[in-house]
Amino acid sequence: MAHTPERDFIRHVVFFSAKDKQDVDRIMAGLEMLKNVPGARHFEVRKNLRADRFSDDVDIVLYSEFDDEDALKAYHAHPIYQECISVVRPLRDLRIAADF
Repeated sequence: MAHTPERDFIRHVVFFSAKDKQDVDRIMAGLEMLKNVPGARHFEVRKNLRADRFSDDVDIVLYSEFDDEDALKAYHAHPIYQECISVVRPLRDLRIAADF
């Protein structure tokens, strides 16, 4: 396995599933609000392609990049982030986040 050099930023990846599959677009719209939070060097929200034959649990993937932990903490503390939670949380089932 090839060694990958350390990156000088944090990747923030969050997987979501909708309680009701008809709400996927509403969840995505709520998550898109986060692109207005300053501090992310990259931000995107995409529907899962469902290409993996072993797992069909994830509907939406949020991927973002931050310069450091302070930038990620500021993102989570921003009022738009809190507003997003109020929109998305009632519609979602699964939420799994990873930062590396």
